[in-house]
Amino acid sequence: MKLDLKPFDFQQAVARAGLRLDGLPAAASARGGEVAGASFRDAMSKALQGVSDAQNEATRLQREFSLENPAVSLESVMIASEKAKLGFTAAVSVRNRLVQAYTEIMNMQV
Repeated sequence: MKLDLKPFDFQQAVARAGLRLDGLPAAASARGGEVAGASFRDAMSKALQGVSDAQNEATRLQREFSLENPAVSLESVMIASEKAKLGFTAAVSVRNRLVQAYTEIMNMQV
């Protein structure tokens, strides 16, 4: 399997997040005022699924390389492993920030 690194498309990422290019929410859709695009839960689920898929792919490539499959190169194994590591690190950072925000909100006096 060949891994190709693609350039980051900022406009696509902003649109997927349901935002305009200036960072403000996109116009509300006709579905009861919900912001157009995916909900936060859907976005997090997709992101976590992507991290899981990357980890599974890295594990598969490592196994294939250790079995001396000629179609799997060391470079592809290392790239897949780093990609999985980066995704996991980002997911843990997001989780830590969410927990910190929740703690701050719970400690607020009303």
